[in-house]
Amino acid sequence: MQLGDQQASGNVEDRRGMGLVGGGLGVGGIVIAVVAYFLGFDPGAVLNVAEQVVPRHETREAPRGAPADEMGQFVSKILGSTEDVWGRIFQQSKGQYRPPTLVLYDGQVRSACGMGQSAMGPFYCFGDEKVYIDLAFFRDLQTRFRAPGDFAQAYVIAHEVGHHVQKLTGTLQKIEAARASQAESNRTSVRMELQADCYAGVWGYHAATKNQLDPGDVAEALNAATAIGDDRLQKQTQGRVVPESFTHGTSEQRVRWFKRGMDSGRPKDCDTFSASPL
Repeated sequence: MQLGDQQASGNVEDRRGMGLVGGGLGVGGIVIAVVAYFLGFDPGAVLNVAEQVVPRHETREAPRGAPADEMGQFVSKILGSTEDVWGRIFQQSKGQYRPPTLVLYDGQVRSACGMGQSAMGPFYCFGDEKVYIDLAFFRDLQTRFRAPGDFAQAYVIAHEVGHHVQKLTGTLQKIEAARASQAESNRTSVRMELQADCYAGVWGYHAATKNQLDPGDVAEALNAATAIGDDRLQKQTQGRVVPESFTHGTSEQRVRWFKRGMDSGRPKDCDTFSASPL
């Protein structure tokens, strides 16, 4: 990517090296964590384990603003790019975009949605409107998921920002309405995640118009979307595929919806809730 002229966002909270800091455990947020997690892990199981850890009390306030290190600068500039894109899109619709805060952390973190751990992957918490990421995930993206490249990393952040857009547009409330059964909750979660993939593509389209993409960047994002499909992850971790347990969509679906947003640049083309089939 070409981010030299991109202004870094100041909406970054750097908790790296600070232990557990931030707000206390949320109550309803633990349920909604199913929307936030990026990979195919059960967030309930992860949060249950995390809540048994005795927290270290921190009184220091986490530094805010773009970090000076290379990776901190990179994610801050990607966040800044998403702010530029979604700010313009909301303005064109006579709305106002309220940017999320990006929280960098090591190992585990408190959020308004409960305790988060790096094993969950990056996640968005609707309760505090923050995106949480342990940058060690980018190493996993390259080694475990074999999806290297800076645009693959940017896609991860843009996907989580897509969940924030869902919060601002009221779409996140659909997950509450789907809590009647696990099966319905899973189906709704798939549509939520695919829409966030499409929104990541919308951002990618506009980043390309600003000449921020290099040749091969889109292929990196498509490779990442393929690597984290439910079918691919289930096959790798348990040796079989269980479609009724999908929460994020297949590799093919994730690629298709990212490409849909990338091709058009229009959020209105990301209506996964009206699409049949996905």
